[in-house]
Amino acid sequence: MTNLVRTSMLAVLISMASQGVYAAQDNDDFVEDASAKGVAEVEAGKLAQEKGTAADVKSFAEMMIKDHTTANDKLKTLATSKKLEVSDDAQLMDKAKAMILELRSAKSFDQAYANNQVKAHEATIKLFEEEAANGKDADLKAFASETLPKLKAHLSQAQALAKAHGGDAAK
Repeated sequence: MTNLVRTSMLAVLISMASQGVYAAQDNDDFVEDASAKGVAEVEAGKLAQEKGTAADVKSFAEMMIKDHTTANDKLKTLATSKKLEVSDDAQLMDKAKAMILELRSAKSFDQAYANNQVKAHEATIKLFEEEAANGKDADLKAFASETLPKLKAHLSQAQALAKAHGGDAAK
């Protein structure tokens, strides 16, 4: 029961973090939200490599670290070229701390991580779809459009992972 409560709280935190998806008014908002989500994915992936027990969880975490580091680097380069500020790692980590602390204390880390990945990718996909459809900057719209297929593939894999580990986020 405690794990269910923790997982539910994590879902609430993630949904609160994604509230700004529909209100992304400008380029700075997208860059800040996307970079925060990217850093959270990398840090959660590192934690999964450390705390995870299942091989599929560790493999998925390795892919998250690699893919989201690549996307974060592209976004940072793009933002810098447009003179948009990217939050520094300390600011981004503050946004990710609640999620990471929740994962650390979960009864079944693998299950909590898999559930988190489903919810986090659903929120990130919404953010990127909004930017791809309604963004004001052509380059950021293109970045969002180019990144969406990989995010959707991550979601599909996360759903399979959640299902394999008895998570409640699997569809």
